[in-house]
Amino acid sequence: MSIDEAQVRSTAGEVVEPHLRLPLSVLGMVRSVRVKRHRVSVEVVLPVDGFPAAVLTDRLRAALGVLPDVHEVMVEPSVMSDEQRRRLRMVLRGEAARGPTGDPGELSDHDSHDHDSHDHDSHDHDSHDHDSHDHDSHDHGTQAGSAPALGHEDGRPNRFMEPRSRTRVLGISSGKGGVGKSSVTVNLAVTLARLGHDVGILDADVYGFSVPKMLGVRGDPLIIDDLVVPPEANGVRCLSMGFFVPDETPIIWRGPMLHKALEQFLVDAYWGEPDYLLVDMPPGTGDVTLSLGQYLTKTEVYVVTTPQAAAQRVAQRSAYAARKLKLAVRGVVENMSWFTGDDGTRYELFGSGGGASLAADLQVPLLGQVPLIPALREGGDEGVPVVVAEPDGEAAAAFSALAARIDELGPARVYRKELTVR
Repeated sequence: MSIDEAQVRSTAGEVVEPHLRLPLSVLGMVRSVRVKRHRVSVEVVLPVDGFPAAVLTDRLRAALGVLPDVHEVMVEPSVMSDEQRRRLRMVLRGEAARGPTGDPGELSDHDSHDHDSHDHDSHDHDSHDHDSHDHDSHDHGTQAGSAPALGHEDGRPNRFMEPRSRTRVLGISSGKGGVGKSSVTVNLAVTLARLGHDVGILDADVYGFSVPKMLGVRGDPLIIDDLVVPPEANGVRCLSMGFFVPDETPIIWRGPMLHKALEQFLVDAYWGEPDYLLVDMPPGTGDVTLSLGQYLTKTEVYVVTTPQAAAQRVAQRSAYAARKLKLAVRGVVENMSWFTGDDGTRYELFGSGGGASLAADLQVPLLGQVPLIPALREGGDEGVPVVVAEPDGEAAAAFSALAARIDELGPARVYRKELTVR
């Protein structure tokens, strides 16, 4: 019995690339297939030199190794040409008009031009030339007053705001720092991922970025020319200013620079189409909040507070600011609600009632109360979220209940003229 070469190619094409989360046939990464006796060789073209392919290689060997008469599988990596990489970027940005075979090389006439200089989107946009503005594309470094050069081109769509996008954008907000907003963001994201959802985190706390370390991200984003692929840890993808500046480097930018950086994190990054994008918002009601209100108009805001009355009053301001920006405030999360002693007694170290009082004032539900436990703080320091370190613990149970409540709420109905379907 001979090996069916067509079946080998079809099976290889169905394997999902772990970083880009699409089948190899869609990405155009299977170049050639060779069959000799009981051996199968598959040449896979990687987007760039040094692209991590160990997991992909294992997946290919597992998928092809079970085919009839296949005893050995060889995976031979090579690197894409400039043209292949350009077409890959078009596929990732949704610009390629795929033919009946799903081959990203089958482009429509209008997609055959140079997309490095013009962005053609399949949705209805203004017909004037978005590239008529002059944008400086060279690397300015990370000095005060300059943004990291991520290759943004004006006019590229923010796909999270398209009417057909299925992604729920959750803005995790607080009125002030020190209430555990980032730890809530990280552990909620990991819990949602463990429930089977596709999840990403945008660390919009530009001045105090901490999410990558708390999430346990070890590597840097993958860069495919001007496209950034967020790294993943614990099932969650993450993008943060922390990947582009050293930890000790202060970000000293005015509002327009912050807006530009956040815009780039959305349109110059390949997020795919996650079920949830959690946005770790900076404390307070400053420039970043204004930018999010302008650029992520369907954000659902969840306010994190602690039980003490002073924190509740400050958190209330952030909720009011969100509503002034016409963002939907969906609920309140109370963090550090109690500490459970060895004898099982709950000690309310920061008082009680702040979360319930804030929820009542805002006329939204109190969605969850998270206990104060040392593992929550230790997990943030060590890059092991508490829901991973203690999956059967008290905090993990609280985050599971919180994730279930948010999932049950469903997406907010947003009535904004910016979202009118034409």
